[in-house]
Parts: sequence; C-alpha cells; structure tokens
Amino acid sequence: MVGIIGVIVIFVMVFGGYIAAGGKMAIILKSLPYEMTMIGGAAVGAFVISNDVHAIKKTLKDIRKVFKGPQWKPEDYRDLLCLLFELIRLARQNPVGLEEHIENPSESSIFENYPRILSDTEAIDLICNTLRSASMNYDDPHQVEEVLEKRMDSNQESALHSSHALQTMADGLPALGIVAAVLGVIKTMGSIDQPPEILGKLIGGALVGTFLGVFLAYGLVGPFATKVKDVTMEDSHFYRLIREVLVANLHSHATNICIEVGRQNTPSHIRPSFSELEEALKNTKQREAA
Repeated sequence: MVGIIGVIVIFVMVFGGYIAAGGKMAIILKSLPYEMTMIGGAAVGAFVISNDVHAIKKTLKDIRKVFKGPQWKPEDYRDLLCLLFELIRLARQNPVGLEEHIENPSESSIFENYPRILSDTEAIDLICNTLRSASMNYDDPHQVEEVLEKRMDSNQESALHSSHALQTMADGLPALGIVAAVLGVIKTMGSIDQPPEILGKLIGGALVGTFLGVFLAYGLVGPFATKVKDVTMEDSHFYRLIREVLVANLHSHATNICIEVGRQNTPSHIRPSFSELEEALKNTKQREAA
C-alpha cells in the first residue's frame, strides 16, 4: 500500500507541478509512445542480456515486494520462537522422537501448527539440517555456526541479485534517455527548413527522451531497487533468528535461554515482547499437554 502511495505522489508532484507552471501535456503524450519504445525497450533488452532466465523471473517476482512489503510479520517471529522451543525441548527430552519431525516435517504434528513457516522451504531446511547436525554430536559448535553463516551469506547474496539488477537498469536509463534525445535531434535536423513553431515541437519531443530516462531512473526503477533490497534484508532477520537460537542450543544453554537469545537478537520493530512470548509459550505447553 505504501509503495502505491509513493508512486502516486511521484506522478502527481512531477506532472502536477509541470501543468501548474503552464506546461502542456500534449507534446509529452505525443512523443511518449516512441520515446518509451526506445528507452524502455533498450533498458529491457540490456536487462535480458545481463541476466539469465532464472534471474529474470526472480526479479519480476521480487518487484512485488515493493508493494507487499516483507514476507515475515511480527507474529511470524513469535511463532518461529515457539516452534524452535518445541523442537529443542523435544530434542533434549526424546532425541529419537525428534527424528520423525525433522526427517519428514510436512507430516510433523509440530510443524503443522505453523503453516506459514512450514511453507517456506529454506526455513524448514535450515531448522531440520541444523537439528540433524546437533544430533550428530559435533565436538565444536562453532563449526556448525560457521557453516550456517556461510549458507546465509550465500542465500542473501542470491536474494539481493534482483535489487542489483534493478539498480543496474536504473543506472543505465539516463544514458538511454540521452540516446533517445540525440535521435530526436537528428530527426529535427532533418526538418531544419521547417518554421520555428514546428521545430520547437520537434526539439521539445526530443527532450522528452532525456526527461523520461532520468524520471524512470530516479523516480521509479532506482527506488524500486532500494525497496527490494530493504525488504530482502528485513526478511533475512527471520533466518538469522533461526541460526541464533539453534547455535545457542548447540552450546547447551537452557531452552528458555536459547529462545531469549533469539528474541533479543530480533530487530526491535518486529521483536515480540517478553510477556507476549511467554503467553505464546504457555499456550504451546498447554497444547502439548492436551
């Protein structure tokens, strides 16, 4: 919703200010289809050249983050802590019983209580693989922590590719706008024998290319790239919380301490309060007892 409001504000302020200053939209609207074909087409072509099919599909999918925001909401972080609490407690009470849950999470009575988390393959793999590693009695928990850190860095680098691709497109749009403007000037020079009023319209149409390239770069594509990056970084906290809790478990801290480590390492704006988490954990224990 915020993204849509931002786009509306950009268009209203730019074109509203232009019209209020006495500008006429006719010349822009007349040139827009041709300029957009040249600039937009060249930008899309360069984007396709620079990325493989997987990256293209992922970038198009990630553009939705501008309008949808982060995947994980504050309540998801609370649920994640409850899920990890259940799994860690089971691992310490009945290590053999844990195996059926981490080997086949889609049929687990624990995981099925958290459908949003269960639907995320990366989160489930991270939890199950780390708990499986813990069951192998690693002598050095730092070894597992290092593996998790490398995995997350790799995943984050891959997740940020969309924002990098969009930013590269934004960087090239002003230059493509100049290309379109130069072509417009070439067209104008071919009509140099025309009266001034006609030449004025031709020159104005050529300048639309420069305007469009800069407007798209700094008004739309660049901000889209920044937003996609911010949302991606925001969602990465979810997976880092998993790492913090499970690494604390590897160091044999008490279960409640492991959960509190994860809660404290969650950014404040999405961190569940202590009382809220306590209430959720109490409900979890009551469900287990039922």
